Amino acid sequence: MDTSCNEYKEYRECMDYLDFSNISIFLAYNVNVDAIKYYTSGKEIQNLIERYGEDDIIEKYNEYPRKICNPIDYIARLIHAMANGKPAEVPLLDDENLNKWFDNFKYDEERMGGQVGIIANLLSILRTKKVIAYSPILSKKQAEMFVDNDNLVYPSVVDGNLVLKKPIESYKENDPLKINRIFEYKEGIEFKLGDKHIITPIANRFIVASRPDKLRLEIKEDLKEKLPEIGEQIDCAIFSGYQGIKEKYSDGKTYEYYFTKAEEDLDLLRQKNKKIKIHLEFASIQNINLRKNIINRILPKMDCLGMDETEVGNLISTMGYEELGQKIIKDSKMEDVVEASKIIMETYPNLELLQVHTLYYILVMCKKDNPLTTKQLKKILELATILAATKAKLGEISKVSDLLKGLTVPHNKYNELFKSIVDNLQKEEKYKNYKIVATPSRLVDVPKSTVGLGDTISSGAFVGYVSLLKEANKK
Repeated sequence: MDTSCNEYKEYRECMDYLDFSNISIFLAYNVNVDAIKYYTSGKEIQNLIERYGEDDIIEKYNEYPRKICNPIDYIARLIHAMANGKPAEVPLLDDENLNKWFDNFKYDEERMGGQVGIIANLLSILRTKKVIAYSPILSKKQAEMFVDNDNLVYPSVVDGNLVLKKPIESYKENDPLKINRIFEYKEGIEFKLGDKHIITPIANRFIVASRPDKLRLEIKEDLKEKLPEIGEQIDCAIFSGYQGIKEKYSDGKTYEYYFTKAEEDLDLLRQKNKKIKIHLEFASIQNINLRKNIINRILPKMDCLGMDETEVGNLISTMGYEELGQKIIKDSKMEDVVEASKIIMETYPNLELLQVHTLYYILVMCKKDNPLTTKQLKKILELATILAATKAKLGEISKVSDLLKGLTVPHNKYNELFKSIVDNLQKEEKYKNYKIVATPSRLVDVPKSTVGLGDTISSGAFVGYVSLLKEANKK
């Protein structure tokens, strides 16, 4: 086994915390295929700029389009993401010609995408007792991308009864396929746009997210009636994909209709089991109106929340703290992230745990009376860094022993700095009612992929949290 004694000890300790076999979880709503293209040099970007016109692209770059309606929108937002090195996701206009334009790219690979898809496969591999994964649409190709394990099931209703079968046994022939185009880029790519000489500061990704009209973010009515029954079988749930809701659909339905449905889903799931812990995995949401609805209608029903620092900035800005939000987006200072986290937890007292994942650290904040110790919370975050490093290094986690690869990735060099910041913050009077715990990330020099790292971190930390909480409540 290619690992040192200390690393092996750490691996065994994480395996103890990796005992998810006492946890059953429900996941909804978003599953898709990720078509991934890797940009490895600036030449392709420069060719796009020359082909579509520098002046038009600069104009769009300054406009910052929040929806991809044509190729120039795409090029402008891609360049913006690459210049800042920040992860970004922008919805695509549901247009046949535009989809054909994107289909002309030469993609390097296709794999499972969507928060539910990525998390379901990961938790199944990590030996979670039961993973019930739901998506409103499930094509054959999508079903084939789920891992074929007995602990991963899809919920259906047959003859009026709830039936849990493998996804490959549950697909619908006529369901459409949702494809997101993922454009990964590495650090150090150089190109020019006007008088800007752009060098990508870090490896990251830009997502062009499809929003097919036939995809409606809801639990279908026959299954909706079974949500209380599902709730009795689970310990926790992760809800995600709200960024896929559209303001208006072809049949006249609006976001108001689907947010009402989403609220009903959460209430029904808890109807017969009030102990369920529910986590919201936030996402890049371009539409401010939709963001407000998620914050005002969905967040108050959650126990836990997971975000990256850009999403923290967007959320806190939407809550009215625009100056703080912009500081976080621009500088990513831990002190500002912690301040925003406290504001969020004070505004939403239903939240018992808030987790923020960034390139350099993962942080959690919870109330002082949380039954888990700071040592336990730290170990959960350590698990999350190992999961993320493994996925970044290998592209996918296919078995538990893969985590030994993540263990070979060292923590980044800012450990003492983060520890000092957290120690100083914890001494401040305004944080006396909270526990703040952070751990440095394990940085892969040349990641094979960055897509799904946040989902990997959040789901591992959340299920680890619920598992330890369950054990603590037994004592």
